[in-house]
Amino acid sequence: MNVIEFLQQRQSTPMLTGPAPSVDDLNKILAAGMRAPDHGGIKPWHFTVITGTGLQRLSDIYVEAISNEALSTGELSSTGDCTVEFEAKRTKTSKMPFRAPLIIVVSTVKKDHDKVPMIEQQIAAGCCTHAMQMAAVSLGYGAMWRTGALAYNETVKQGLDINLKDDIIGFLYVGTPCKKQGIKPAKALDGHVTFWT
Repeated sequence: MNVIEFLQQRQSTPMLTGPAPSVDDLNKILAAGMRAPDHGGIKPWHFTVITGTGLQRLSDIYVEAISNEALSTGELSSTGDCTVEFEAKRTKTSKMPFRAPLIIVVSTVKKDHDKVPMIEQQIAAGCCTHAMQMAAVSLGYGAMWRTGALAYNETVKQGLDINLKDDIIGFLYVGTPCKKQGIKPAKALDGHVTFWT
């Protein structure tokens, strides 16, 4: 498959298992992220690589985050009593980090710069995420870029040692595909392109 075919067939791989990328392959994936477009060369991003026992640590942070929110809404009492709905949510949330053997959390490291506005810094970090997903797939792994409410949660940011003024751009789940996926149909260009000639 050539590069253009590879890019035109990009899709996420939601069902992942071990093995995770080897150290050499992980370094290749991270290096691809470092090649993202970067106005001013300021590298306004950070990668937190989570694997092994780190997945349980992330699970604990997720549960703490939703528990803090549930305390404020009354779904969870200060004595630990909770609704059936919250107990189900807690169980589901605790399993989220284990959807893959490795997660790369991509966050911004925003920098004051007179020529590089914050939106460009966020976009650059997003480009990192896409580049790493494509690098992982090119090496034979599967990858899924996820966000969701926990990406915007202050407890999660603090637990990951991310400054509250910065953003979690995504959780890039990486592993070995559980099964071969069919190629999804191409998305039509209709309504998304304007030509000026």
